[in-house]
This record gives sequence, C-alpha cells and structure tokens, in this order.
Amino acid sequence: MDDKARRLVEREGAAALLDGGVSVPLKELRLPLRKKPVKLRVTMRRPRLGGLIRLAGVYLKLGVTAAEMEKFTKEQEMAFIAAHGKDISLMVALTLCRGWWSRHLLLRPAAWWIRHCMETRYLMACMRKFVLLLGTDPFTSIIRSAERTNPMKPRLSQTRKGS
Repeated sequence: MDDKARRLVEREGAAALLDGGVSVPLKELRLPLRKKPVKLRVTMRRPRLGGLIRLAGVYLKLGVTAAEMEKFTKEQEMAFIAAHGKDISLMVALTLCRGWWSRHLLLRPAAWWIRHCMETRYLMACMRKFVLLLGTDPFTSIIRSAERTNPMKPRLSQTRKGS
C-alpha cells in the first residue's frame, strides 16, 4: 500500500472512530431570487450494533463485494441499481437513522426519501464509502498497537511476583 492510500485509510479510520460521519448532499433546491441552489445535506454516521447487524445482513443479501462494485461499468451500475435500489437506499437510511426509535419510526420514510430525491451518483458513492468504512482492515494496526501498549499486561519485571 502506498503512502497516500495508507494516509487515506488512517484518516477515514480516525473519522470513523471519532464518529464524525460523512456529510453527503441529498438534494439541490433552486429557489427564486437566488443564483446558487440550496444544497440539503445529511451526515452518515456509523450505526450502532443493532443497525450494523441489519446493515450487514442487507449488504450480504446483495451478493456483491466492494471490489466488484469498484469495477462496475456505467451499464452494470445501472443494472445493479435497478435490481437492488431499495436495498441500497435502506443501507444508506440505516446510517442516518441510528437510534432504536428513529430506526423503527423513520427508517422506511428515510429510505423512500433517499430513493426519490438523492442523485444516483451520490447514492452509489455513499454506499461504496460506507462499505469500505465498515470493514476491519484499517483497524488491525490500531488493535495491534493497543495490544502492545496494554497497561494491564505484565511487564518483564513483573513475571515472578505478578504485581
């Protein structure tokens, strides 16, 4: 892995750990008397465990890997959206509706809103970005580092006494 890719993975891992989320555009509205359109944005955050389990189930039901999605041509991408559009919008909605109440009350309306208002290119980019963030590969080095610096692990001088 080259230095630029490594830094990108570290930055995305830090953002995921801090739960900063990823801000994505939802819809552009053109208002009268304004030159620039108003952009409605939402922040996708890592779902909690219940939502993460549901998101993983929906992702596995798609039957495609993130590496295969990266290699899609435009026609393959459109065929994929036609076949799995509801599931993709549900996955994005699960990152927006993170809590128990919001997941049970707002998940289906949020998925419907995403299907009907979000542009296709943003939808696919959101899905690709979050599938990559949900993996564990970027965190293996962090886990190894935490294992080495574990304060509860006995040091060399503590092996005989155990204190």
